[in-house]
Amino acid sequence: MVTVYDVPPEPLIKKVAERLKELNIGVPEWVPFVKTGVSRERRPEQDDWWYIRCASILRKIYIYGPVGVERLRTAYGGRKNRGHEPEHFYKGSGNIVRKALQELEKLGFVKRTPEGRVITPKGRSFLDNIAKEVRDELINEMPELAKY
Repeated sequence: MVTVYDVPPEPLIKKVAERLKELNIGVPEWVPFVKTGVSRERRPEQDDWWYIRCASILRKIYIYGPVGVERLRTAYGGRKNRGHEPEHFYKGSGNIVRKALQELEKLGFVKRTPEGRVITPKGRSFLDNIAKEVRDELINEMPELAKY
Protein backbone atom coordinates (compact mmCIF):
# COMPACT_ATOMS: atom_id res chain seq x y z
CA MET A 1 0.00 0.00 0.00
CA VAL A 2 1.32 3.39 -0.99
CA THR A 3 1.25 6.16 1.63
CA VAL A 4 2.22 9.81 1.80
CA TYR A 5 5.66 8.75 3.06
CA ASP A 6 6.41 6.92 -0.21
CA VAL A 7 6.14 9.85 -2.65
CA PRO A 8 7.93 13.20 -2.95
CA PRO A 9 6.02 16.06 -1.31
CA GLU A 10 5.93 18.52 -4.22
CA PRO A 11 3.94 16.48 -6.76
CA LEU A 12 1.71 15.18 -3.97
CA ILE A 13 0.84 18.68 -2.75
CA LYS A 14 0.12 19.85 -6.32
CA LYS A 15 -2.23 16.93 -6.92
CA VAL A 16 -4.00 17.38 -3.56
CA ALA A 17 -4.44 21.10 -4.29
CA GLU A 18 -6.10 20.23 -7.61
CA ARG A 19 -8.48 17.85 -5.84
CA LEU A 20 -9.32 20.44 -3.19
CA LYS A 21 -10.26 22.83 -6.00
CA GLU A 22 -12.60 20.18 -7.40
CA LEU A 23 -14.17 19.70 -3.95
CA ASN A 24 -14.87 23.45 -3.78
CA ILE A 25 -13.11 24.04 -0.49
CA GLY A 26 -14.11 27.44 0.91
CA VAL A 27 -11.83 30.36 0.09
CA PRO A 28 -12.01 33.47 2.29
CA GLU A 29 -12.71 36.74 0.47
CA TRP A 30 -9.44 38.30 1.69
CA VAL A 31 -7.20 35.66 0.05
CA PRO A 32 -6.21 37.76 -3.02
CA PHE A 33 -4.94 40.62 -0.86
CA VAL A 34 -2.93 39.19 2.07
CA LYS A 35 0.68 38.31 2.74
CA THR A 36 1.32 34.90 4.30
CA GLY A 37 3.30 36.33 7.22
CA VAL A 38 5.14 39.37 8.53
CA SER A 39 8.41 38.04 7.12
CA ARG A 40 7.07 38.37 3.55
CA GLU A 41 7.21 41.56 1.53
CA ARG A 42 4.46 40.75 -0.99
CA ARG A 43 1.48 38.50 -1.39
CA PRO A 44 1.99 35.07 -3.05
CA GLU A 45 2.43 35.16 -6.82
CA GLN A 46 0.36 32.04 -7.49
CA ASP A 47 -3.37 32.65 -7.81
CA ASP A 48 -4.17 29.24 -6.28
CA TRP A 49 -1.88 29.57 -3.25
CA TRP A 50 -4.80 28.98 -0.86
CA TYR A 51 -5.35 25.45 -2.19
CA ILE A 52 -1.62 24.72 -2.08
CA ARG A 53 -1.42 25.88 1.55
CA CYS A 54 -4.45 23.76 2.53
CA ALA A 55 -2.90 20.72 0.81
CA SER A 56 0.41 21.34 2.56
CA ILE A 57 -1.29 21.68 5.95
CA LEU A 58 -3.20 18.45 5.37
CA ARG A 59 0.06 16.64 4.56
CA LYS A 60 1.78 18.05 7.65
CA ILE A 61 -1.08 16.89 9.88
CA TYR A 62 -0.84 13.42 8.32
CA ILE A 63 2.90 13.18 8.97
CA TYR A 64 3.39 15.01 12.27
CA GLY A 65 0.38 13.76 14.21
CA PRO A 66 -1.61 15.99 16.47
CA VAL A 67 -0.50 19.53 15.67
CA GLY A 68 -1.85 22.89 16.68
CA VAL A 69 -2.02 26.29 15.06
CA GLU A 70 1.16 27.53 16.75
CA ARG A 71 3.24 24.63 15.47
CA LEU A 72 1.94 25.16 11.96
CA ARG A 73 2.62 28.90 12.22
CA THR A 74 6.23 28.06 13.07
CA ALA A 75 6.44 25.70 10.09
CA TYR A 76 5.27 28.44 7.70
CA GLY A 77 7.32 31.25 9.22
CA GLY A 78 10.54 32.79 7.94
CA ARG A 79 13.34 35.26 8.50
CA LYS A 80 12.38 38.89 8.19
CA ASN A 81 14.67 41.37 6.50
CA ARG A 82 14.94 44.22 9.01
CA GLY A 83 17.21 46.50 7.02
CA HIS A 84 20.62 46.99 8.62
CA GLU A 85 19.62 45.06 11.77
CA PRO A 86 20.11 41.28 11.95
CA GLU A 87 17.32 39.13 10.62
CA HIS A 88 14.96 37.44 13.08
CA PHE A 89 12.58 34.52 12.69
CA TYR A 90 8.88 35.39 12.67
CA LYS A 91 5.97 32.97 12.61
CA GLY A 92 3.58 32.74 9.67
CA SER A 93 0.02 34.02 9.65
CA GLY A 94 -2.20 32.36 12.23
CA ASN A 95 -5.42 33.43 10.54
CA ILE A 96 -4.48 31.61 7.33
CA VAL A 97 -3.68 28.43 9.26
CA ARG A 98 -6.88 28.63 11.34
CA LYS A 99 -9.16 29.20 8.36
CA ALA A 100 -7.49 26.40 6.39
CA LEU A 101 -7.94 24.01 9.33
CA GLN A 102 -11.60 25.01 9.64
CA GLU A 103 -12.19 24.31 5.95
CA LEU A 104 -10.45 20.92 6.19
CA GLU A 105 -12.63 20.11 9.21
CA LYS A 106 -15.76 20.96 7.20
CA LEU A 107 -14.67 18.44 4.54
CA GLY A 108 -14.14 15.83 7.25
CA PHE A 109 -10.40 15.37 6.61
CA VAL A 110 -9.26 16.74 9.99
CA LYS A 111 -10.75 16.66 13.46
CA ARG A 112 -9.97 18.52 16.66
CA THR A 113 -8.68 16.74 19.77
CA PRO A 114 -7.36 18.11 23.09
CA GLU A 115 -3.79 17.49 21.84
CA GLY A 116 -4.35 19.29 18.53
CA ARG A 117 -5.70 18.55 15.04
CA VAL A 118 -5.42 14.98 13.76
CA ILE A 119 -6.24 13.44 10.42
CA THR A 120 -9.44 11.41 10.14
CA PRO A 121 -9.70 8.06 8.36
CA LYS A 122 -11.43 9.88 5.48
CA GLY A 123 -8.49 12.31 5.21
CA ARG A 124 -5.94 9.49 5.44
CA SER A 125 -7.70 7.59 2.67
CA PHE A 126 -7.93 10.74 0.53
CA LEU A 127 -4.19 11.39 0.81
CA ASP A 128 -3.17 7.74 0.36
CA ASN A 129 -5.25 7.42 -2.82
CA ILE A 130 -3.64 10.53 -4.27
CA ALA A 131 -0.19 9.27 -3.20
CA LYS A 132 -0.85 6.07 -5.18
CA GLU A 133 -1.79 8.11 -8.25
CA VAL A 134 1.36 10.23 -7.91
CA ARG A 135 3.53 7.12 -7.52
CA ASP A 136 1.96 5.53 -10.61
CA GLU A 137 2.61 8.71 -12.62
CA LEU A 138 6.24 8.79 -11.47
CA ILE A 139 6.72 5.13 -12.42
CA ASN A 140 5.24 5.79 -15.87
CA GLU A 141 7.70 8.64 -16.37
CA MET A 142 10.71 6.72 -15.00
CA PRO A 143 10.22 2.91 -15.09
CA GLU A 144 13.48 2.30 -13.19
CA LEU A 145 11.71 3.56 -10.04
CA ALA A 146 9.35 0.56 -10.07
CA LYS A 147 11.82 -1.58 -8.09
CA TYR A 148 11.61 0.78 -5.09
